[in-house]
This record gives sequence, structure tokens and C-alpha cells, in this order.
Amino acid sequence: MLLPEKAIDVHAHFLPPAYREALRCAGLTRLDGGIPVPDWSPEAAIGLMDELGIAGALLSVSSPFAVALADGEAPRLCREVNNYAAELKTNYPTRFGALAMLPAPMVPESLAELEHALDTLGLDGVALPTNAAGAYLGEAAFAPLLDALDERGANVFVHPTMPCCFEAFGLGLPAPMIEFPFDSTRAIASLLYSGALDRRCNIRFIFSHGGGPTSFLASRLTLIGGSPIVGERALPAAEARQWLARWQYDLTLVGSPGEVELLRAMAPVSRAAAGAPDDQPE
Repeated sequence: MLLPEKAIDVHAHFLPPAYREALRCAGLTRLDGGIPVPDWSPEAAIGLMDELGIAGALLSVSSPFAVALADGEAPRLCREVNNYAAELKTNYPTRFGALAMLPAPMVPESLAELEHALDTLGLDGVALPTNAAGAYLGEAAFAPLLDALDERGANVFVHPTMPCCFEAFGLGLPAPMIEFPFDSTRAIASLLYSGALDRRCNIRFIFSHGGGPTSFLASRLTLIGGSPIVGERALPAAEARQWLARWQYDLTLVGSPGEVELLRAMAPVSRAAAGAPDDQPE
């Protein structure tokens, strides 16, 4: 899909040298159940952007993210990735912005890296996985990080990764095929029905791939989520729908008019953010 001139691609993955080396050290030549590790360079990315009429791209690292890849070395890996992102912003100031990678679910370390990335490096927000080592964003352990993001009114791009039980029910198919979109819905449900959103209305969430099947499931999700079935975690359906309508959703791999219509029924068209095709695994 050709995007209009001066479009900004909010869903643009990059592959910093430190991240590529971490993949190599982990023995990963294929990601998330079968996706080959792609090539990436700023020059190639800019060439594609020029071809598609894209003015700038907001760079982020894709799955498997820091802790799943580097475990105890995740803070060091995030620092190297974010420093490289800042260099790209400096070298290509009119073409690239960047979202920081944090070593979630290591919350103290994530808070330290958030301060470095946003205050020292001047990055444009953060990219978080839908789950980090099986922990979803609404879980109580993430409260200090959500507080810090809310205080800053930060841009938070939420990108899927494999659920921790993928090997048990993945059908032998690559995770991006089915489980990536469904993990976006799990992350959204975690935020809605955990109380994590109480008093935290300043985070500017952007959910990738149109929020996965959330728009298809919105009525079911909000009606059951507002009923006594979920106990004290219930959120009135109208309030849940208001949250769904205020977040942003990028359109990468939202590939049919029917999908777009479902998304428009859940959120105003102004909340849809265009994502350009690229050569990175989704």
C-alpha cells in the first residue's frame, strides 16, 4: 500500500549491531517459530521510505526483545541498542525517530534505562512487548514503570511477542501467523481488567497490527469484562469501550476492508496510525 507523502511510519523495525550479535550468540537464525533474521541498514530503510513516499520512521526493535534474548545481560543490551538508536537520530535527524527498548520485566533496571533513553538520549518513547517473560503489562509488578510512563505522558508502542506457552499450542506454525495478534489482545485485556489504568490516563499507547483481533472481540470482551463473572476485576463495558477508543492502533498487516471497518467501529479513524510494509518479521 502506498502511503501519502509526508507520512510517518510508526511501525518500523531496525536491527542494531548489538541486537544482531545477541541473536547470533543465542544461536538464533530464525525468530518466533520460523522467521529468518533479516538484513537491515539505515540506507536501505531510507531507500524504501523514499520509494513509498514516507517522510520519517519511528524505529523500534521487534521480538524476541531484551530479556527473552539476553536474560541477565538485558540491561546492557538495551543500553547499547538505545545508544545506537540515538546515533541514528543524530545522523539522520529528518528521517528517523526511535523508541527505546527496556529490559522488562526487570522494573528497577527498566526505570533506569527509561531515564537514560528519554532524558539523556532524547528518544521518542518506548517499545514494550505484549508480554515479558510471561508477565503482561497490567500485572502489579509493572506498576512503577507504568507510573513513570504516565508521569511523562510517554509514547508506548506495544508490539507482540510469543506467549510463554507457545510451544504447547503453536500448531507448529510461526508465532506471527496467529499468536502475535492474539497476544496483543491479551496485553490489552491485561491493562483493562487489572486496575492498571486507574489514575494512569497520560500514557499514549499505540498497539501494533490494529490491536490484533481486539476489534472483532470488542463486544464480547467488554460485555463479559463488565459482568460479575470476572468478579472484582470487572470494568463497566462503557468505560472499557472508552479506553479502547482513546488508544492508537497502527495498520500494519490490517489487510482487508472488513478489518478496517471493525477497527473503525472500535476507535475513531483518527486513532489509526499508518505502518508501512518493511522487510522485518512481524
